This record gives sequence, C-alpha cells and structure tokens, in this order.
Amino acid sequence: MTPGARVAAAIEVMADVDGRRRPAADALKDWGLSHRFAGSKDRAGVAALVYDALRRRASAAYVMDDPSPRGVLVGALKLARGLSLEDAEALFSGEGHAPAQLSAGERARYADASLAGAPAPVAGDFPEWLEPSLRAAFGERLVEETAALAERAPLDLRVNTLKCAREKALASLKGLDPAPTPLSPLGLRIPFAPDGRAVSLSSEPDYLKGRVEIQDEGSQLAALLCAARAGEQVLDLCAGGGGKTLALAAAMDNRGQIYAHDDDPRRLAPIHARLERAGVRNVQIRTPRRGADVLADLEGRCDLVLIDAPCTGIGAWRRNPDAKWRLRPGALEQRILAQDALLREARRFLKDGGRLAYVTCSLLREENEDRVAAFLAAERGFAPVGAQDAAERAGLPGLARFASTLGPGFRFSPAASGTDGFYAAILARG
Repeated sequence: MTPGARVAAAIEVMADVDGRRRPAADALKDWGLSHRFAGSKDRAGVAALVYDALRRRASAAYVMDDPSPRGVLVGALKLARGLSLEDAEALFSGEGHAPAQLSAGERARYADASLAGAPAPVAGDFPEWLEPSLRAAFGERLVEETAALAERAPLDLRVNTLKCAREKALASLKGLDPAPTPLSPLGLRIPFAPDGRAVSLSSEPDYLKGRVEIQDEGSQLAALLCAARAGEQVLDLCAGGGGKTLALAAAMDNRGQIYAHDDDPRRLAPIHARLERAGVRNVQIRTPRRGADVLADLEGRCDLVLIDAPCTGIGAWRRNPDAKWRLRPGALEQRILAQDALLREARRFLKDGGRLAYVTCSLLREENEDRVAAFLAAERGFAPVGAQDAAERAGLPGLARFASTLGPGFRFSPAASGTDGFYAAILARG
C-alpha cells in the first residue's frame, strides 16, 4: 500500500468507528480481514494513523473546522505528526487509492492550524463532560496533563528478575534500542517508530522465554510500592491477566504465596500461560465458582491485599484513545460503586499489621483519594502509610516526590512522571 492508500484506509476505519460506535481495535480487525492484500506493516501503519487521530480527535476537528473522519485525519497529520503542508498534500493526492486532494479551505486551515485560545476540552483532547472532574484533579495543570495523555506512549517492558537481570536484557534487546526506565529499576523503554508503529515482540526470544514482560513503568511502580516480601501471603483481588501478579511473584523471589483472583474468569484466562512462561511457582489461581466463596480460607491471613481496581481507565488514554470518547458519565458512577465494594471486601482478608494496596489507572479524584477517604472514614483500624515511608519500604525513596496533594497515595502521569496515569495508596491495618 502507498502512504496515501494507508490514509484512505484510516479514514474508512474511522468512519466505521463513528458509524457503529465500536472500539477501534474491532474496526481495524474487520478492515484487515476484508483487505487481506494488506501486509503486516500496512495494517500497523493504518492502525497508527487511526490511533493518532483518536488521540487528537477534538483538537484536530477544531483546527480543521471539520469533525468528519477526513477532517480529523487531516488535522491529526498536523498536530500529532507535525507534517508540513506539502507532505500532507502528497498523501491527499487523489491518485490511485489516495484520498481526494485537499481543498483550498483545507489547505488554508492546515497552514494556519493553532490551538491558541481553544477551550480546555479541545486543547487537552478530552470529553467536555469530564472537565469538572479533571479540573478538580489537575487544577491549573489541566491542559498540560490532559494534552500529555493525548501523546503516543512508548513500549515499556519489565525485566523478570526470576530469569534475567536488567543489564543482560539491555544487551540482549539492543536491536530495539532499549533504554532503562528512569524511575523503575526493572524497566526498559523501547521507543516507537517515527510513523507511530509499535515494535513487535512476537519473535523476540527474551519475550518468548519470559525474561521480559510488557508493563508500563507506572504499573511497575504501583507493584513495587506494594513492597511484597519473600514468604508473605498475598491476595491479588483483581488479578485480571496477571501483570501485577507476575511483578509481585518476582519481587517475592517465588517464595511465599500469591492468590490470584478476579470476579470475571475470562479476565483470568491469560494468566495461566503467562505464569508458566515467566517461571512463577508461588501463585495459586482462585477462579470464581458460582455459589462458592473461593477465598473463604484466606480470611484474616494475608500480609498484603492488592486491589487493582476496575476504573474509567483515564490514565491509559495514550494506549486506548478511543476509550475516552466512548466513556459516559454513568460509567464513572458504576466504577465508584465497584471500588467501594472491593475496598470493603478486602478488609476481611487482612491480618493485623497487614497492608492494603489500592491501585487504579485513573487520574480522577473521585476514583482515587475520595475512595480512600470514604473507606478510612467508614472502617476503623486502618491508616494511610505516608508517601515517604511507603517509598522507602519499596526501596525507592525518590518516589515520595509523586505524593498526591489531594489525599493519601501517589499520583503518576505522562506529564509528571513520563508514565501512564496511575494512582496507588498503601493502607495499614493496625
């Protein structure tokens, strides 16, 4: 496919996303199935264009004064990729399978594209209804923080210390130009390609043999702040696919016991293969069974309970940009109810002196500090662990600078820490 044909395909996929209000991943998969002539690089190139457009949807439509898929794609070439007008015109040549030529109006708007004076939801590329909540979280940094959430995200890896040291992985993966992550002592950062295509790990021996795992640096930090120790009894209450379970197992050097549970057995499905590949031996998977309390034997036994709570996912907008445009106010209310229920449930598994780690990939105060405050107000015997103490226990005292100013816990974000958006709070049971 020519570069122009890829742009035309991206416009087609965007039209499908809009017309059927469906996830971009589903639309891209269907497009690939119906265009089997497209090679893997073509499919990746089309996907990169679509996700760039979704990241900058509001601002691209604003500068082009056109919210259509074509208008958004044109604007994203300017705002997300910084293409000159001449380069954009080359893609919109009207020749072969390329889109029709840019009109005089499109050329003028492209040349003069500016976000000066744009309202915050446009400059920060987020849904307008979320502005009060995001402003409560970020204050004067609202546009800076949300604009950073609209940038591309690099590929972060966590070195599995059960099998490999970071220095060895750096050398082994040198063909991908990795660099140590600045905050996590276990992380490697792989830069994205200039055209936005993600690096594929499917044939990398280090990945296939479990020496590295895909995990954003922010997620790595959240797991490290749990300060899991060898020999402890740990419950991962919302284990999902097992990313943090694997990180905890490595931190514990395969000693002690981790119980991995999730209310949805489908989310747990990938964990089995991942545990085997990573060489993890201290995890019991507690799959839910109808009518049975599969965690009853853990009451009052756990040194650590991790709640990687279901949330709005705002902190992951760099990687899932279409999710922000599909998010609705009712979803926030439902997440808050689920988060409160999980915090209440976690209480029964902790022994005296145990720790509760509450983690989200959200940056909304309602899902983070407010939930911790509500739990502490309702449950006696719990106290927040200060940021400095929690960071030192994790062996990462420098993380104290990311202490939340809105309540207990830590806040990580693309603008502040160069990671995905994460919140983590550690509570101690006295």
